[in-house]
Amino acid sequence: MNLNNTSDFIYPEVVETPSRFRNPIGKYRLHRTDDCIACGKCVELCPYGVHVMRRGMVFVEHPYRCVGPDCADPCYEACPENALSLKRNRDFDALGDFRWTADLLTSTWHMAEFGQVPSAGLEYRIGDSGGGFDKLRLVLPKAEKSSVAEDTSQEPDMSLELNRRGDDAHGIRIPVPFYGGGMSFGSVSIHTMLSRVRAATALGTFCCTGEGGYPDELIPYDDHIITQVATGLFGVREETIQRVKIVEFKYAQGAKPGLGGHLLGDKVTPSVARMREAVVGYPLFSPFPFHSVYSVEDHKKHVDWIKAMNPKALVSVKVSTPTDVDMVAVGSYYAGAHIIHLDGSYGGTGAAPDIAKKNIAMPIEYALPKVHRFLEEEGVRDKITVIASGGIRTPHDIAKTIALGADGVCIGTADLVALECVRCHNCESGRGCARGIATTDPELMEQVSVDWGTQRIVNMYLAWIRELARILKRLNMKSIRELVGRTDCLVHLDYMKKKIRQDNRTG
Repeated sequence: MNLNNTSDFIYPEVVETPSRFRNPIGKYRLHRTDDCIACGKCVELCPYGVHVMRRGMVFVEHPYRCVGPDCADPCYEACPENALSLKRNRDFDALGDFRWTADLLTSTWHMAEFGQVPSAGLEYRIGDSGGGFDKLRLVLPKAEKSSVAEDTSQEPDMSLELNRRGDDAHGIRIPVPFYGGGMSFGSVSIHTMLSRVRAATALGTFCCTGEGGYPDELIPYDDHIITQVATGLFGVREETIQRVKIVEFKYAQGAKPGLGGHLLGDKVTPSVARMREAVVGYPLFSPFPFHSVYSVEDHKKHVDWIKAMNPKALVSVKVSTPTDVDMVAVGSYYAGAHIIHLDGSYGGTGAAPDIAKKNIAMPIEYALPKVHRFLEEEGVRDKITVIASGGIRTPHDIAKTIALGADGVCIGTADLVALECVRCHNCESGRGCARGIATTDPELMEQVSVDWGTQRIVNMYLAWIRELARILKRLNMKSIRELVGRTDCLVHLDYMKKKIRQDNRTG
């Protein structure tokens, strides 16, 4: 697929970017016995590059690429000496959790390495949470019945307009329907931040600083930065607000509504403390809520404050999903916001407290249709951009989110998984991230090279764009905008099973 047909924007190239670890984790393990005669049949058969021949001997060079029983012509069955055997990798089965299963983790690593979805062996579309996006399915017609699917000359338009008010602020249209969510300096390393921001720049989109301030290393990427103003006002400075094109107010997070942000003391290193104007080694807490905002009128004063400093800036408002989230959304519109960012309860890192995660905010799949309908009834749906976040892991999750009523999505954890996060949930600890991603430790953060990290995230998103294009063509849609609010393109498995049972009883 030629990605560059989606718009005038020139997408970057996929560059194969292997794991930084010597033994990447795969789903299967191949064992070769001494009976191997180095005939090379396995090398010839395998389309995934698992086997290599070197100096007259055959080796299993890339075992993590093996798709096991999904292989069309398995090497372990074709071996004339029966020297190969296959078994499931126990390390693989120890990975992940119900939302980010081992399959989702390793399929994301595959996309970050190769820039395409796995052809076999891994479930890359859904997790195993038993709810949320994992219970929703896209209703896709068969490919052969789709005239658009047969047309390879025109790829669907993926672009997203961020300023729909038609005011004097920046008129921004990004070529992809997503941007990077806030991850603060201190919660993740500067290498991780730079990898995300540089990937966003390469893809023509944006990435948010989070509430930890605006490190000087990000200045070259000003045109692709969203700077965040949160309740703690850490690192908020007039000069950074004046430089950027988008400013985001963070009123609440979906993973922990009613609780402010927090950064434990062992992550407050000298550089973090300097950026946040805090004391080294002491924990930092953002209050909840903004104690200057208790009404739409107060909220408008916040928006006006930003516009007074930077009249061209777009204003985004990030909120969680309480039961009256529809009123919050329309209030943000009348306060002058350009973007309403709904953060659902499935989001958040391993740093969110267990007592709050998944227990307070409304799931995003319920909040989105409610907001979409209410804004339509108010006659302002086409005047504000609705962005959703909170547990969006795959291109299929993006398509489902947009079909529920969002214009685009905000991505967080998936970027970290592209950098080979294993979801160990030790994000809150200074040395807890053994893979050097969510850490402020100077030694551990050196594990992630910025060039390597940038390309991994770019590759993952290019794979997502290709898959989104495939979905849209199956739906006979020429633009991602045609999918907004199309709940008829979705089915919920529980309701489908209920209907089948009812049909069986009435039949």
